[in-house]
Amino acid sequence: MTLENKTVIVTGSSRGIGKAIALAFAKAGANIVLNGRKPIPTELVEEVQAYGVKVHTILGDMSDFESAKRLIEETKEVFGSVDVLVNNAGITNDKLLMRMSEEDFDQTIAVNLKGTFNTIRHATKVMLKQRSGTIINLSSVVGLVGNVGQANYAASKAGVVGLTKSAARELAARGITVNAIAPGFIETEMTDVLADKMKEQAVGQIPLKRFGQVEDVARAAVFLSENNYITGQVINIDGGMVMNG
Repeated sequence: MTLENKTVIVTGSSRGIGKAIALAFAKAGANIVLNGRKPIPTELVEEVQAYGVKVHTILGDMSDFESAKRLIEETKEVFGSVDVLVNNAGITNDKLLMRMSEEDFDQTIAVNLKGTFNTIRHATKVMLKQRSGTIINLSSVVGLVGNVGQANYAASKAGVVGLTKSAARELAARGITVNAIAPGFIETEMTDVLADKMKEQAVGQIPLKRFGQVEDVARAAVFLSENNYITGQVINIDGGMVMNG
């Protein structure tokens, strides 16, 4: 589908990958709904508007069912449609299993997995009536292969893959596509704080021998929204780190 004047929601879009995705869709001509738990920086709103598109901000924690409902309903009221939903909002709370509290586990699942369910649950009501729509969920290569100290995060992101595939099967008959993107090591504020030795070890696992850029993920999101014959897939943006047979 062409993205000109379409409505795109990007959750967790105030920085990093979410910000890059919002800007990429704005560049393609889509109207953007920015979302975060804290106020969206004015500079980002202006950066999106510079592409000549409309921007609306809606604050809310997507792990809350009613907040997710308000995100979708307000978007529909403001723009008249919900054409693309990008579920990017997520958290990490890394600890080894023996030190991980119940709260560490529950909170990560609530934001990363339940939050994705919440927005899909409400968006499908609009998209089913439209008989069209694109849902893109951010998973992670960690959800595919696991990682030490990230049992909660890996479980949440593996859950996103199962949710994606199930939703894709349910919604395909109404022309709605549902896919996931699984980033590997992407240069963000989260990777900036890693020690040099950890960065070297990470690069050693990547066949392309470098971290990815947020724009690499953003381009994949735009591609998936423009191709309505791809659904139920997980696209790895990881420099070859995970190669599924």
